[in-house]
Amino acid sequence: MGRRRDEPVRLTKIYTRGGDQGQTSLGDGSRVAKSDLRIAAYGSVDELNAQLGLVLAADVPEDFRPWLEQVQNDLFDVGADLSVPLGDERERLRVAADQTARLEGWCDQVNERLEPLKSFVLPGGGEVAARLHVARTVCRRAEREAVVLGEAEDVAPEVLAYLNRLSDLLFILARASVVGEEPLWRPGGSNQEEG
Repeated sequence: MGRRRDEPVRLTKIYTRGGDQGQTSLGDGSRVAKSDLRIAAYGSVDELNAQLGLVLAADVPEDFRPWLEQVQNDLFDVGADLSVPLGDERERLRVAADQTARLEGWCDQVNERLEPLKSFVLPGGGEVAARLHVARTVCRRAEREAVVLGEAEDVAPEVLAYLNRLSDLLFILARASVVGEEPLWRPGGSNQEEG
């Protein structure tokens, strides 16, 4: 009897020694170098998930907490999707359009209560906002690495859409979490004398 799709995965042994020679297994069982583009892409997704754990360890606005917890779960779906080449014909977990649409809904919900942008936002504005900006930059890197992978091999298009929309959400949540005045870029501001 197999595991239900929504049932947590059980890991009975954490180390396998299988990667001691610089190789690892993809989700389809094939072996690749740990330097493989696919490993880099889902490794950055894993790093992003850890960054979101740091965000959640801070005093996050309570209405954002369940969203970020859902995103953490979704990022395991993204990693699972990236870990299996599209050519695998068995049924595999793939990121779905409704996961991306959910991010868009959250973006719209929070963005409508923010002031329109007057300049580029400097990362900062309090601990939570700063942590969200770090997560946003890691998300952008994960997206870039997934794009590079997509140039060499097939990548599910919804993975790219999800990561792109997630970076938008993290930016919006960072803005909404600012304590005090939003830190904005003043072009050439460091070259101007104070009067």
